Amino acid sequence: MHVLIASAAVLAILAASPAHAADKPQKPKPDRSQCFRADDINGFSVVDDRTVDVSIGPRNVWRLTLFSPARDIDTSLRIGVEARGGSWVCQGMDATVIAPGPIGVQRYPVTKVRKLSPEELAPKKKPKP
Repeated sequence: MHVLIASAAVLAILAASPAHAADKPQKPKPDRSQCFRADDINGFSVVDDRTVDVSIGPRNVWRLTLFSPARDIDTSLRIGVEARGGSWVCQGMDATVIAPGPIGVQRYPVTKVRKLSPEELAPKKKPKP
């Protein structure tokens, strides 16, 4: 009986020790200011066959990098963004871009998500001659 109590006490001490806690790295919680809800997207523009910008209002634009080329996406009149594991998109692999293609609906996993800065959204000034 004493051995059982002593074993339970040792296990409790080990579970509370910092060395044991270090074995399990904590996944950082995403900063919601760098995330968007897929349902809130109200526009998109195609940068190239692997990059799509999605907007939530005029000042909130996220750049999505696709896993593979989406060759016909530049002619699409609409796309969908499906969030995985909830409605928030914060990082690559949180979303899939869905677009019509020549052989039906195509799905393109997103590998990178980045919010564009105000400087990137500002209109480019043309140099004066």
